[in-house]
Amino acid sequence: MATNKKKIFVTQTLSQGARALLTQRDDIELVEFPNMISAKDFEALLKSHAPVHGVALGATAFGETELEASKDMKVVTRIGVGYDAVDVPALSRRKVPLMVAGSANSPSVAEQALFMMLTLAKRAQEMHACVKDGRWAERLGMLPFDLYGKTVLIIGFGRIGGRTAKRCLAMEMNVQVYDPYKPAADIKAAGCEPIADLDAALPRADFVTIHCPKTPETIGLFNAARIGLMKPKSYLINTARGGIVNEKALYEALVSGKLAGAGIDVFEQEPPPVTNALLALPNVIMAPHVAGVTVEAVQRMSEQTARNILSVLDGDPIRQNIINQDVLG
Repeated sequence: MATNKKKIFVTQTLSQGARALLTQRDDIELVEFPNMISAKDFEALLKSHAPVHGVALGATAFGETELEASKDMKVVTRIGVGYDAVDVPALSRRKVPLMVAGSANSPSVAEQALFMMLTLAKRAQEMHACVKDGRWAERLGMLPFDLYGKTVLIIGFGRIGGRTAKRCLAMEMNVQVYDPYKPAADIKAAGCEPIADLDAALPRADFVTIHCPKTPETIGLFNAARIGLMKPKSYLINTARGGIVNEKALYEALVSGKLAGAGIDVFEQEPPPVTNALLALPNVIMAPHVAGVTVEAVQRMSEQTARNILSVLDGDPIRQNIINQDVLG
């Protein structure tokens, strides 16, 4: 009977393949909502459809207010791997698991990090303009350089950091890894050099690429002092989360020539205002928070999200995709 159905909220960005996994079940009813819905409207929507038993989130925030409005929430999932917009303690207090898409988008983010390194090292924008603007004769005054033999320092060695390391090793780079939560033996087994002291390693790195989650511990991790430790003419890549890098400090390092360039997929404010000083710099390449949002990754993340929801409703949650492991019995 319809009254026995589990009501699942899904954002408009959930793929058709994922929807099919859910709609083929007779015990599930889907309710669609906009990905960029306001908090007030989302709360009202939840209340009007309560009880709501599951939700697949894009960028929408979720916490105590939304839990209360839902009345009978069983599972909260992200169509992705970041969860800084979700109040995890609030979910844990109610024994509601927060699930993420596991490794579904990690190849895509790792590729974007490598793409940004290559784009900067090969001076792609300048080379393109050199040909397009008829400045061929200037080409030898803007020589690119190799990744081969360069040192890259990877911050965070989870699913994305690990895949980034593999790609950098394939480019024959010297790969160092800073992750205080990973055993040094695991990092060595992957062919990388474990780093215990981040500040001591920064002056030796040609590239620093960030792949750690945004937490109270990592907000402002790359502030003016830490950026100041970086090797002159090195590059900083951030495909993790805005706020891990202090944008004002990054701008000052870039305009002073302390850093050669930066690749930024994420910002402190998204979208960044047109007055953001970084937007005017020629030695910065940017993307609108899409490193993990390729055609293939969206499909993989969406389908994993659907499977996450079903696993909880069926009483056999996919444990490795649950962030708040404390809710597991």
